[in-house]
Amino acid sequence: MAGTTQVGGKNIRVVAAGFIGNILEWYDFAVYGFFAPTIGKLFFPSDDPSTSLIASFGAFAAGFLMRPVGAVLFGHIGDRIGRKKALTISVIMMAVPTLLVGILPTHAQIGVYAAVLMVLLRMVQGVSVGGEYTSSFVFLVEHAPPERRAFFGSWSMIGATCGILLGSAVGALVNSLTTDEQLLNWGWRLPFLAGVLVAFVGYFIRHGIPEEPVTKEPTEKTKISPIREALTYHRKELLQAAGLNLMIAVTFYTVFIYLASWLEEEVGEPRGEALDINTISMAVLSIALPFAAMLADKFGRKPFLLIGAGGVALFSPPLINLMHHHNFTMILTGQICFALLLACFGGALPATLTELFKRGVRVSAASVSYNLTFAIFGGTAPVVAAWLVKETGNPVSFSWYLSAMAVVSFLICLTIRETHGTSLDE
Repeated sequence: MAGTTQVGGKNIRVVAAGFIGNILEWYDFAVYGFFAPTIGKLFFPSDDPSTSLIASFGAFAAGFLMRPVGAVLFGHIGDRIGRKKALTISVIMMAVPTLLVGILPTHAQIGVYAAVLMVLLRMVQGVSVGGEYTSSFVFLVEHAPPERRAFFGSWSMIGATCGILLGSAVGALVNSLTTDEQLLNWGWRLPFLAGVLVAFVGYFIRHGIPEEPVTKEPTEKTKISPIREALTYHRKELLQAAGLNLMIAVTFYTVFIYLASWLEEEVGEPRGEALDINTISMAVLSIALPFAAMLADKFGRKPFLLIGAGGVALFSPPLINLMHHHNFTMILTGQICFALLLACFGGALPATLTELFKRGVRVSAASVSYNLTFAIFGGTAPVVAAWLVKETGNPVSFSWYLSAMAVVSFLICLTIRETHGTSLDE
Protein backbone atom coordinates (compact mmCIF):
# COMPACT_ATOMS: atom_id res chain seq x y z
CA MET A 1 0.00 0.00 0.00
CA ALA A 2 3.03 2.25 -0.07
CA GLY A 3 1.97 3.95 -3.25
CA THR A 4 -1.38 5.06 -1.86
CA THR A 5 0.11 8.01 -0.03
CA GLN A 6 1.40 9.33 -3.35
CA VAL A 7 -2.06 9.37 -4.90
CA GLY A 8 -3.30 12.50 -3.14
CA GLY A 9 -6.41 12.86 -1.00
CA LYS A 10 -8.77 13.92 -3.79
CA ASN A 11 -7.90 10.85 -5.88
CA ILE A 12 -8.08 8.20 -3.17
CA ARG A 13 -11.83 7.78 -3.73
CA VAL A 14 -11.25 7.32 -7.46
CA VAL A 15 -8.68 4.57 -6.80
CA ALA A 16 -10.98 2.95 -4.22
CA ALA A 17 -13.86 2.99 -6.72
CA GLY A 18 -11.86 0.99 -9.25
CA PHE A 19 -10.32 -1.23 -6.59
CA ILE A 20 -13.39 -2.31 -4.60
CA GLY A 21 -15.47 -3.95 -7.34
CA ASN A 22 -12.63 -6.25 -8.28
CA ILE A 23 -12.30 -7.33 -4.67
CA LEU A 24 -15.94 -8.47 -4.70
CA GLU A 25 -15.62 -10.14 -8.12
CA TRP A 26 -12.61 -12.25 -7.17
CA TYR A 27 -13.74 -12.74 -3.57
CA ASP A 28 -16.80 -14.52 -4.92
CA PHE A 29 -14.58 -16.48 -7.33
CA ALA A 30 -12.41 -17.76 -4.47
CA VAL A 31 -15.31 -18.50 -2.12
CA TYR A 32 -17.20 -20.50 -4.76
CA GLY A 33 -14.08 -22.50 -5.61
CA PHE A 34 -13.34 -23.13 -1.92
CA PHE A 35 -16.84 -24.45 -1.23
CA ALA A 36 -17.41 -26.16 -4.60
CA PRO A 37 -17.46 -29.68 -3.06
CA THR A 38 -20.11 -28.58 -0.53
CA ILE A 39 -22.17 -26.76 -3.19
CA GLY A 40 -21.94 -29.86 -5.37
CA LYS A 41 -23.43 -32.05 -2.62
CA LEU A 42 -26.24 -29.60 -1.83
CA PHE A 43 -27.28 -28.41 -5.30
CA PHE A 44 -26.04 -31.13 -7.67
CA PRO A 45 -26.38 -34.31 -5.59
CA SER A 46 -25.15 -37.57 -7.06
CA ASP A 47 -24.08 -41.01 -5.88
CA ASP A 48 -20.67 -40.15 -7.27
CA PRO A 49 -19.01 -37.21 -5.43
CA SER A 50 -16.87 -36.49 -8.51
CA THR A 51 -20.01 -36.01 -10.60
CA SER A 52 -21.38 -33.52 -8.07
CA LEU A 53 -18.10 -31.60 -8.04
CA ILE A 54 -17.94 -31.49 -11.84
CA ALA A 55 -21.53 -30.21 -11.97
CA SER A 56 -20.69 -27.56 -9.39
CA PHE A 57 -17.74 -26.35 -11.47
CA GLY A 58 -20.00 -26.55 -14.52
CA ALA A 59 -22.20 -23.87 -12.96
CA PHE A 60 -19.05 -21.84 -12.39
CA ALA A 61 -18.05 -22.30 -16.04
CA ALA A 62 -21.48 -21.09 -17.18
CA GLY A 63 -20.70 -17.76 -15.58
CA PHE A 64 -17.37 -17.69 -17.38
CA LEU A 65 -19.07 -18.17 -20.74
CA MET A 66 -21.31 -15.16 -20.08
CA ARG A 67 -18.34 -12.81 -19.70
CA PRO A 68 -18.21 -11.86 -23.41
CA VAL A 69 -21.92 -10.93 -23.19
CA GLY A 70 -21.10 -8.67 -20.25
CA ALA A 71 -18.19 -7.20 -22.20
CA VAL A 72 -20.49 -6.06 -25.00
CA LEU A 73 -23.24 -4.86 -22.64
CA PHE A 74 -21.07 -2.93 -20.20
CA GLY A 75 -18.76 -1.76 -22.95
CA HIS A 76 -21.77 -0.09 -24.58
CA ILE A 77 -22.91 1.40 -21.27
CA GLY A 78 -19.42 2.65 -20.46
CA ASP A 79 -18.79 4.18 -23.88
CA ARG A 80 -22.25 5.64 -24.49
CA ILE A 81 -23.68 6.46 -21.05
CA GLY A 82 -20.62 6.76 -18.86
CA ARG A 83 -17.94 4.85 -16.95
CA LYS A 84 -19.56 5.65 -13.60
CA LYS A 85 -22.88 4.14 -14.67
CA ALA A 86 -21.18 0.94 -15.86
CA LEU A 87 -19.28 0.58 -12.58
CA THR A 88 -22.36 1.25 -10.44
CA ILE A 89 -24.56 -1.24 -12.31
CA SER A 90 -21.85 -3.92 -12.35
CA VAL A 91 -21.34 -3.85 -8.58
CA ILE A 92 -25.11 -4.21 -8.03
CA MET A 93 -25.28 -7.09 -10.53
CA MET A 94 -22.54 -8.87 -8.61
CA ALA A 95 -23.98 -8.17 -5.17
CA VAL A 96 -27.55 -9.39 -5.73
CA PRO A 97 -26.62 -12.88 -7.04
CA THR A 98 -24.00 -13.25 -4.27
CA LEU A 99 -26.70 -12.54 -1.68
CA LEU A 100 -29.19 -14.87 -3.37
CA VAL A 101 -26.65 -17.72 -3.49
CA GLY A 102 -26.25 -17.27 0.25
CA ILE A 103 -30.00 -17.78 0.88
CA LEU A 104 -30.80 -20.17 -2.00
CA PRO A 105 -32.82 -23.28 -1.06
CA THR A 106 -30.97 -26.54 -1.71
CA HIS A 107 -31.88 -29.55 -3.84
CA ALA A 108 -33.36 -31.25 -0.77
CA GLN A 109 -35.81 -28.35 -0.38
CA ILE A 110 -36.91 -27.48 -3.94
CA GLY A 111 -35.46 -30.26 -6.07
CA VAL A 112 -33.93 -29.62 -9.48
CA TYR A 113 -34.94 -25.95 -9.36
CA ALA A 114 -32.09 -25.38 -6.90
CA ALA A 115 -29.55 -26.40 -9.55
CA VAL A 116 -31.28 -24.32 -12.23
CA LEU A 117 -31.34 -21.23 -10.02
CA MET A 118 -27.69 -21.68 -9.08
CA VAL A 119 -26.68 -21.80 -12.74
CA LEU A 120 -28.82 -18.75 -13.57
CA LEU A 121 -27.30 -16.74 -10.71
CA ARG A 122 -23.79 -17.64 -11.84
CA MET A 123 -24.70 -16.53 -15.37
CA VAL A 124 -25.92 -13.13 -14.13
CA GLN A 125 -22.68 -12.73 -12.21
CA GLY A 126 -20.75 -13.70 -15.31
CA VAL A 127 -22.40 -10.88 -17.26
CA SER A 128 -21.44 -8.43 -14.51
CA VAL A 129 -17.89 -9.70 -14.26
CA GLY A 130 -17.55 -9.30 -18.03
CA GLY A 131 -17.70 -5.54 -17.61
CA GLU A 132 -16.25 -5.00 -14.14
CA TYR A 133 -12.50 -5.40 -14.53
CA THR A 134 -12.07 -3.58 -17.82
CA SER A 135 -14.53 -0.78 -16.97
CA SER A 136 -12.65 -0.21 -13.72
CA PHE A 137 -9.16 0.00 -15.18
CA VAL A 138 -10.30 2.27 -18.03
CA PHE A 139 -11.96 4.49 -15.42
CA LEU A 140 -8.82 4.53 -13.28
CA VAL A 141 -6.44 5.30 -16.14
CA GLU A 142 -8.69 8.07 -17.49
CA HIS A 143 -8.90 9.75 -14.08
CA ALA A 144 -5.16 9.46 -13.38
CA PRO A 145 -2.65 12.26 -13.76
CA PRO A 146 -0.86 11.67 -17.10
CA GLU A 147 2.35 10.63 -15.37
CA ARG A 148 0.58 8.12 -13.04
CA ARG A 149 -1.67 6.15 -15.39
CA ALA A 150 0.00 2.76 -14.96
CA PHE A 151 -0.01 3.13 -11.18
CA PHE A 152 -3.70 4.04 -11.06
CA GLY A 153 -4.64 1.30 -13.53
CA SER A 154 -2.74 -1.35 -11.57
CA TRP A 155 -5.18 -1.05 -8.68
CA SER A 156 -7.78 -2.98 -10.66
CA MET A 157 -5.50 -6.02 -10.70
CA ILE A 158 -4.45 -5.44 -7.10
CA GLY A 159 -8.15 -5.55 -6.22
CA ALA A 160 -8.47 -8.88 -8.02
CA THR A 161 -5.59 -10.49 -6.14
CA CYS A 162 -6.75 -9.05 -2.82
CA GLY A 163 -10.24 -10.40 -3.50
CA ILE A 164 -8.87 -13.93 -3.95
CA LEU A 165 -6.81 -13.60 -0.78
CA LEU A 166 -9.84 -12.32 1.16
CA GLY A 167 -12.09 -15.09 -0.17
CA SER A 168 -9.55 -17.77 0.68
CA ALA A 169 -9.06 -16.33 4.17
CA VAL A 170 -12.81 -16.12 4.88
CA GLY A 171 -13.37 -19.61 3.50
CA ALA A 172 -10.57 -21.04 5.63
CA LEU A 173 -11.88 -19.21 8.73
CA VAL A 174 -15.43 -20.54 8.30
CA ASN A 175 -14.06 -24.02 7.64
CA SER A 176 -12.00 -23.94 10.84
CA LEU A 177 -14.82 -22.59 13.05
CA THR A 178 -17.56 -25.02 12.01
CA THR A 179 -18.01 -28.76 12.21
CA ASP A 180 -18.57 -30.76 9.02
CA GLU A 181 -22.30 -30.90 9.80
CA GLN A 182 -22.54 -27.16 10.52
CA LEU A 183 -20.61 -26.36 7.35
CA LEU A 184 -22.98 -28.44 5.26
CA ASN A 185 -26.12 -27.05 6.95
CA TRP A 186 -25.37 -23.33 7.07
CA GLY A 187 -21.67 -22.52 7.39
CA TRP A 188 -21.00 -22.38 3.64
CA ARG A 189 -23.61 -19.60 3.30
CA LEU A 190 -21.79 -17.13 5.57
CA PRO A 191 -19.02 -16.07 3.12
CA PHE A 192 -21.59 -15.32 0.40
CA LEU A 193 -23.69 -13.24 2.76
CA ALA A 194 -20.56 -11.41 3.95
CA GLY A 195 -19.79 -10.48 0.34
CA VAL A 196 -22.77 -8.13 0.38
CA LEU A 197 -20.87 -5.89 2.83
CA VAL A 198 -18.10 -5.46 0.26
CA ALA A 199 -20.72 -4.64 -2.38
CA PHE A 200 -22.38 -2.04 -0.16
CA VAL A 201 -19.06 -0.27 0.40
CA GLY A 202 -18.37 -0.46 -3.33
CA TYR A 203 -21.72 1.05 -4.26
CA PHE A 204 -21.33 3.85 -1.70
CA ILE A 205 -17.88 4.76 -3.02
CA ARG A 206 -18.87 4.59 -6.68
CA HIS A 207 -22.07 6.55 -6.23
CA GLY A 208 -20.12 9.67 -5.29
CA ILE A 209 -17.30 9.58 -7.83
CA PRO A 210 -17.06 12.09 -10.71
CA GLU A 211 -18.65 10.93 -13.96
CA GLU A 212 -15.79 11.65 -16.34
CA PRO A 213 -12.42 13.39 -16.16
CA VAL A 214 -12.11 16.72 -17.97
CA THR A 215 -10.97 16.24 -21.56
CA LYS A 216 -9.54 18.70 -24.01
CA GLU A 217 -12.22 18.06 -26.56
CA PRO A 218 -15.75 16.66 -26.22
CA THR A 219 -16.09 13.05 -27.29
CA GLU A 220 -17.82 12.50 -30.62
CA LYS A 221 -20.49 9.82 -30.61
CA THR A 222 -20.92 7.99 -33.87
CA LYS A 223 -24.19 6.50 -35.01
CA ILE A 224 -22.88 2.91 -34.95
CA SER A 225 -22.39 1.00 -31.70
CA PRO A 226 -18.99 1.18 -29.99
CA ILE A 227 -18.29 -2.53 -30.47
CA ARG A 228 -19.16 -2.38 -34.16
CA GLU A 229 -16.96 0.67 -34.59
CA ALA A 230 -14.09 -1.10 -32.83
CA LEU A 231 -14.49 -4.22 -34.98
CA THR A 232 -14.64 -2.09 -38.14
CA TYR A 233 -11.91 0.48 -37.57
CA HIS A 234 -9.70 -0.90 -34.79
CA ARG A 235 -9.13 -4.54 -35.70
CA LYS A 236 -5.36 -4.28 -35.40
CA GLU A 237 -5.58 -2.83 -31.90
CA LEU A 238 -8.16 -5.46 -30.87
CA LEU A 239 -5.83 -8.25 -32.00
CA GLN A 240 -2.91 -6.62 -30.22
CA ALA A 241 -4.93 -6.31 -27.00
CA ALA A 242 -6.07 -9.94 -27.22
CA GLY A 243 -2.47 -11.04 -27.81
CA LEU A 244 -1.24 -9.11 -24.79
CA ASN A 245 -3.96 -10.65 -22.60
CA LEU A 246 -3.04 -14.17 -23.74
CA MET A 247 0.06 -14.62 -21.60
CA ILE A 248 -1.38 -13.24 -18.38
CA ALA A 249 -4.63 -15.22 -18.80
CA VAL A 250 -2.90 -18.57 -19.26
CA THR A 251 -0.14 -17.95 -16.73
CA PHE A 252 -2.40 -16.57 -13.98
CA TYR A 253 -4.93 -19.40 -14.13
CA THR A 254 -2.22 -22.05 -14.38
CA VAL A 255 0.01 -20.70 -11.62
CA PHE A 256 -2.63 -19.62 -9.11
CA ILE A 257 -5.47 -22.06 -9.84
CA TYR A 258 -4.00 -25.27 -11.30
CA LEU A 259 -0.68 -25.47 -9.46
CA ALA A 260 -2.27 -25.96 -6.03
CA SER A 261 -3.86 -29.21 -7.25
CA TRP A 262 -0.72 -30.13 -9.24
CA LEU A 263 1.45 -29.78 -6.15
CA GLU A 264 -0.86 -32.08 -4.22
CA GLU A 265 -1.33 -34.72 -6.93
CA GLU A 266 1.97 -34.73 -8.85
CA VAL A 267 4.50 -33.50 -6.28
CA GLY A 268 2.92 -34.99 -3.17
CA GLU A 269 2.72 -31.78 -1.14
CA PRO A 270 0.08 -31.66 1.62
CA ARG A 271 -2.91 -29.59 0.50
CA GLY A 272 -2.42 -27.16 3.37
CA GLU A 273 1.16 -26.41 2.33
CA ALA A 274 0.17 -26.06 -1.33
CA LEU A 275 -2.47 -23.48 -0.38
CA ASP A 276 -0.01 -21.66 1.89
CA ILE A 277 2.45 -21.37 -1.01
CA ASN A 278 -0.33 -20.08 -3.24
CA THR A 279 -1.40 -17.50 -0.66
CA ILE A 280 2.13 -16.20 -0.04
CA SER A 281 2.77 -15.92 -3.79
CA MET A 282 -0.45 -13.98 -4.37
CA ALA A 283 0.47 -11.64 -1.54
CA VAL A 284 3.83 -11.02 -3.24
CA LEU A 285 1.99 -10.32 -6.51
CA SER A 286 -0.28 -7.80 -4.78
CA ILE A 287 2.67 -5.98 -3.23
CA ALA A 288 4.81 -6.02 -6.38
CA LEU A 289 2.12 -4.76 -8.78
CA PRO A 290 2.04 -1.07 -7.74
CA PHE A 291 5.84 -0.86 -7.72
CA ALA A 292 6.07 -2.38 -11.21
CA ALA A 293 3.38 0.07 -12.35
CA MET A 294 5.30 3.05 -10.94
CA LEU A 295 8.38 1.93 -12.86
CA ALA A 296 6.25 1.59 -16.02
CA ASP A 297 5.15 5.18 -15.48
CA LYS A 298 8.77 6.28 -15.29
CA PHE A 299 10.45 4.15 -17.97
CA GLY A 300 7.60 3.17 -20.31
CA ARG A 301 5.15 0.30 -20.79
CA LYS A 302 6.96 -1.86 -23.35
CA PRO A 303 10.08 -2.67 -21.32
CA PHE A 304 8.00 -4.22 -18.53
CA LEU A 305 5.62 -5.99 -20.89
CA LEU A 306 8.64 -7.51 -22.64
CA ILE A 307 10.33 -8.46 -19.35
CA GLY A 308 7.16 -10.17 -18.10
CA ALA A 309 6.35 -12.05 -21.31
CA GLY A 310 9.99 -12.84 -22.10
CA GLY A 311 10.60 -14.05 -18.57
CA VAL A 312 7.64 -16.44 -18.62
CA ALA A 313 8.68 -17.68 -22.09
CA LEU A 314 12.26 -18.41 -21.02
CA PHE A 315 11.87 -19.48 -17.42
CA SER A 316 8.61 -21.46 -17.26
CA PRO A 317 10.28 -24.87 -17.80
CA PRO A 318 13.09 -24.34 -15.25
CA LEU A 319 10.70 -22.80 -12.70
CA ILE A 320 8.18 -25.65 -13.01
CA ASN A 321 11.05 -28.14 -12.72
CA LEU A 322 12.23 -26.29 -9.62
CA MET A 323 8.75 -26.64 -8.14
CA HIS A 324 8.67 -30.37 -8.95
CA HIS A 325 10.50 -31.18 -5.73
CA HIS A 326 9.16 -32.12 -2.33
CA ASN A 327 10.70 -29.00 -0.80
CA PHE A 328 8.64 -26.06 0.49
CA THR A 329 11.35 -23.43 -0.10
CA MET A 330 12.06 -24.53 -3.67
CA ILE A 331 8.38 -24.59 -4.57
CA LEU A 332 7.74 -21.21 -2.97
CA THR A 333 10.74 -19.69 -4.78
CA GLY A 334 9.45 -20.92 -8.14
CA GLN A 335 5.95 -19.58 -7.61
CA ILE A 336 7.20 -16.22 -6.31
CA CYS A 337 9.32 -15.86 -9.46
CA PHE A 338 6.16 -16.36 -11.53
CA ALA A 339 4.40 -13.76 -9.35
CA LEU A 340 7.14 -11.19 -9.97
CA LEU A 341 7.09 -11.77 -13.75
CA LEU A 342 3.29 -11.40 -13.74
CA ALA A 343 3.66 -8.20 -11.71
CA CYS A 344 6.00 -6.71 -14.32
CA PHE A 345 3.52 -7.49 -17.08
CA GLY A 346 0.34 -6.78 -15.11
CA GLY A 347 1.59 -3.48 -13.74
CA ALA A 348 1.91 -2.04 -17.25
CA LEU A 349 -0.99 -3.84 -18.96
CA PRO A 350 -4.11 -1.85 -17.86
CA ALA A 351 -2.58 1.48 -18.92
CA THR A 352 -1.38 -0.04 -22.21
CA LEU A 353 -4.81 -1.46 -23.09
CA THR A 354 -6.50 1.84 -22.25
CA GLU A 355 -4.02 3.87 -24.26
CA LEU A 356 -4.38 1.62 -27.32
CA PHE A 357 -7.97 2.78 -28.00
CA LYS A 358 -9.69 6.13 -28.45
CA ARG A 359 -12.22 7.27 -25.86
CA GLY A 360 -15.44 6.50 -27.78
CA VAL A 361 -14.74 2.75 -28.10
CA ARG A 362 -12.28 2.28 -25.25
CA VAL A 363 -14.41 0.31 -22.76
CA SER A 364 -16.00 -1.89 -25.45
CA ALA A 365 -12.71 -2.70 -27.18
CA ALA A 366 -10.80 -3.38 -23.96
CA SER A 367 -13.67 -5.48 -22.55
CA VAL A 368 -14.15 -7.69 -25.60
CA SER A 369 -10.43 -8.30 -26.18
CA TYR A 370 -9.94 -9.12 -22.50
CA ASN A 371 -12.98 -11.30 -21.89
CA LEU A 372 -12.78 -13.37 -25.06
CA THR A 373 -9.14 -14.15 -24.39
CA PHE A 374 -9.76 -15.02 -20.75
CA ALA A 375 -12.86 -17.09 -21.55
CA ILE A 376 -11.14 -19.10 -24.30
CA PHE A 377 -7.60 -19.41 -22.96
CA GLY A 378 -7.70 -18.41 -19.28
CA GLY A 379 -10.69 -20.52 -18.28
CA THR A 380 -9.34 -23.56 -20.13
CA ALA A 381 -5.71 -23.23 -18.93
CA PRO A 382 -6.06 -25.62 -15.93
CA VAL A 383 -7.83 -28.20 -18.13
CA VAL A 384 -5.16 -27.95 -20.82
CA ALA A 385 -2.40 -28.27 -18.23
CA ALA A 386 -4.00 -31.35 -16.67
CA TRP A 387 -4.57 -32.88 -20.13
CA LEU A 388 -0.93 -32.35 -21.13
CA VAL A 389 0.30 -34.02 -17.95
CA LYS A 390 -2.01 -37.00 -18.50
CA GLU A 391 -1.36 -37.45 -22.23
CA THR A 392 2.41 -37.02 -22.14
CA GLY A 393 3.01 -38.76 -18.83
CA ASN A 394 5.39 -35.86 -18.07
CA PRO A 395 4.33 -33.93 -14.93
CA VAL A 396 6.07 -30.73 -16.09
CA SER A 397 4.96 -30.81 -19.75
CA PHE A 398 2.49 -27.92 -19.30
CA SER A 399 5.43 -25.56 -18.73
CA TRP A 400 5.99 -25.53 -22.49
CA TYR A 401 2.40 -24.42 -23.00
CA LEU A 402 3.09 -21.46 -20.70
CA SER A 403 6.21 -20.65 -22.70
CA ALA A 404 4.40 -20.88 -26.04
CA MET A 405 1.63 -18.49 -24.98
CA ALA A 406 4.18 -16.09 -23.54
CA VAL A 407 6.13 -16.11 -26.84
CA VAL A 408 2.96 -15.03 -28.65
CA SER A 409 2.44 -12.14 -26.23
CA PHE A 410 6.13 -11.19 -26.46
CA LEU A 411 5.89 -10.96 -30.25
CA ILE A 412 2.71 -8.88 -29.97
CA CYS A 413 4.52 -6.55 -27.56
CA LEU A 414 7.07 -5.86 -30.27
CA THR A 415 4.32 -4.64 -32.64
CA ILE A 416 2.68 -2.09 -30.35
CA ARG A 417 3.77 1.50 -30.09
CA GLU A 418 5.05 2.84 -26.79
CA THR A 419 2.02 4.59 -25.28
CA HIS A 420 3.82 6.10 -22.30
CA GLY A 421 3.54 9.89 -22.47
CA THR A 422 0.82 9.93 -25.12
CA SER A 423 -2.44 11.86 -24.72
CA LEU A 424 -5.64 9.95 -24.08
CA ASP A 425 -7.53 12.61 -26.02
CA GLU A 426 -5.62 12.16 -29.28
